[in-house]
Amino acid sequence: MAERITKRAALPRAGGVEALRCAAKRCRACPLWKPATQTVFGTGPDDASIMLIGEQAGDREDIEGLPFVGPAGRLLDQALDEAGIDREALYVTNVIKHFKFELRGKRRLHKRANAAEIDACLRWLDGEIEGVDPRYVVCLGAMASRVMLGSGFKLMRERGDWRRLEDGRWCLATVHPSAVLRSRIAGDYDATYAGFVADLRKLKRLPR
Repeated sequence: MAERITKRAALPRAGGVEALRCAAKRCRACPLWKPATQTVFGTGPDDASIMLIGEQAGDREDIEGLPFVGPAGRLLDQALDEAGIDREALYVTNVIKHFKFELRGKRRLHKRANAAEIDACLRWLDGEIEGVDPRYVVCLGAMASRVMLGSGFKLMRERGDWRRLEDGRWCLATVHPSAVLRSRIAGDYDATYAGFVADLRKLKRLPR
């Protein structure tokens, strides 16, 4: 895995993922909690064999308190369904548990988390990985890919292949569904979406 920060507050040692979820609601490790509505923790079976890791909570996620429930989440659901993967069997989470945004009038526009904010939040992701103990991890987007596969990982060049992590898990990286949505602007949505579904279909052929 990528290098982690060395100074972290202690995480709950009992109570599993639900104890982590409760503790994360009180996280003050970085300033992102102040304007956010709530912490957006991962959801899904606490013993899921596959974990999907996205980048950071968005506007709709901040309101509902659940990951991948906005436009990108709807596209993810569509792509998983087309690939023949049951989302209910997956544990789905993000690297960053709070919505970072800037105001434009009354609109809250997504703003990318910086390195310090990522470092502050990694303890929760580490705790989820330890608690759920998935055999397979899927990274959605460049941020999650670098966290799991290292800063030198090049997503668009190395996506779609299973890689063995140092802890024995298998990891696959693909694009974030929001990038698929943005591809409509460039006029290559169909190809981008097809590539995303093709990557997700590899969850039907898991390495041993």
